[in-house]
Amino acid sequence: MNAMTTGTGPGRARRVTLTAGALLMIAQPFAPAYAGPYEQAKRIYERIAGVPPTPAILNQMASAICGGTCAAGAAGAAPGSAGLVQAAQIATNAPTFYNVTLKNWAMPWTNRSATVFSPLNDSVATVIGMVRDGVPFNTALSADILYTSNAPGLPAASPANNNHYAMAEQNGVNLMATLVKTTQSATYGTSSAAVAGLFTTRGMASAFFVNGTNRAMFRFTMINQFCNDLPAMADTTRPTDRVRQDVARSPGGDSQIFMNNCVACHSGMDAMAQAFAYYNYDATAGQMVYTAGQVQPKYLINATNFPFGFVTPDDSWVNHWRQGPNTVLGWSGSLPGSGNGAASLGQELASTSTFAQCQVTKVFQAVCFRAPQSSADLATVASLTSSFTAGGYNLKTVFQQTAAACPGS
Repeated sequence: MNAMTTGTGPGRARRVTLTAGALLMIAQPFAPAYAGPYEQAKRIYERIAGVPPTPAILNQMASAICGGTCAAGAAGAAPGSAGLVQAAQIATNAPTFYNVTLKNWAMPWTNRSATVFSPLNDSVATVIGMVRDGVPFNTALSADILYTSNAPGLPAASPANNNHYAMAEQNGVNLMATLVKTTQSATYGTSSAAVAGLFTTRGMASAFFVNGTNRAMFRFTMINQFCNDLPAMADTTRPTDRVRQDVARSPGGDSQIFMNNCVACHSGMDAMAQAFAYYNYDATAGQMVYTAGQVQPKYLINATNFPFGFVTPDDSWVNHWRQGPNTVLGWSGSLPGSGNGAASLGQELASTSTFAQCQVTKVFQAVCFRAPQSSADLATVASLTSSFTAGGYNLKTVFQQTAAACPGS
């Protein structure tokens, strides 16, 4: 560094005066330093697969990051670079990505406690299979789809029990290698009119169609697939024409409670949850029940709470949230906003921008070990969401791109 020193007299400290060249060197920004390729590869693999990589896999991933053979002291790649994505693609070939990471990612959607500590079920296996095969995830709530395992020694998949999936997990079956794509109509004998993706898998039906009024299926879909509970989408401006009889209009004798609180959720929820009017889960028989053309009695309970309320005649639904503040959820202009049955409602929900953003946000949290909070995180989620929708809703790609986007965090 060029500098001039000047004395200031006996016993005085010397003063250093920086030249223009020295000042220029200080002013120049330093290039960002990234962890080395081996550190980046190890971090990506552990975040995707949940276990450390073998030396051979580590070398393969590091080479992908370097763009060839890594030289001694090679610098790592910038977040989101092609080399990091290629390394993440290698990591998603790990069996533990499917047996552990994806299972824990999807399991909370299938029970009311949102716990990962439940046996593997058909809902989770179907999510795992869809991710493995790159099946467009915007069909998850509507398609006639089911994944079973062809591993030897397993009982046949049944609509009346979970033995097939529980035993597969107990036996440590490699889900990446053994899951086979099939349909609910072929495997369970479910009517094609009844099938609606994850909605009608045994795992989700047993959790959200049992007892109650079937509103649980709608509410937990908002939590799990829209990343928002109903209070976050409350809207008191929507019509109350489909709010059922069981909702009192003057709870505690005060009609303002209904108009300022109850209606905020029920006006939108009841109008859409009518799509589930023919479904029930029979806990005694251990399986979902579908009564085509016949509304389940649970839709008509507590009619005296408000006799003039809506009496459900069929499974037609309408989306009142296409107007008002919930237009921000990003409803598709190519769909009519109404229909019959769960599959058409599933298409309505999964076509929103919020559905896509929610999937990406959940992947980000699982892979980066934190919720997106900073402006950089939110920008990453927005970019990944655009890629997700433009790329055919391939969730495996989202996991790979997300792992490449936060390798050093």
